[in-house]
Amino acid sequence: MVKTKPFDAAEYLDSPEMVAAYLTEAFESDDPSAIAMAIGAVARSHGMSAVAEKTGLSRENLYRALGGDAKPEFATVVKVLRALGIDLVAQPHADKVA
Repeated sequence: MVKTKPFDAAEYLDSPEMVAAYLTEAFESDDPSAIAMAIGAVARSHGMSAVAEKTGLSRENLYRALGGDAKPEFATVVKVLRALGIDLVAQPHADKVA
């Protein structure tokens, strides 16, 4: 019998470039749950306790907010991204012309 384990993206997010690519894909999905879960995976890859300490939020609240079922407040998202060293950058869509 073959044993399998659930896929956890956090195990593969081992470089800033990989994190950026992963989050970019999530943002492009326009799915708030997918975005929250992607941010959660990045936070887990950095150590949720360390992220909790940097943000001043509890580890349990971070797991709950970034698990995909909840809708985290934007302030929470910003705090977590800053703690992870991630900048949000606005840019026009490539397919949109003003």
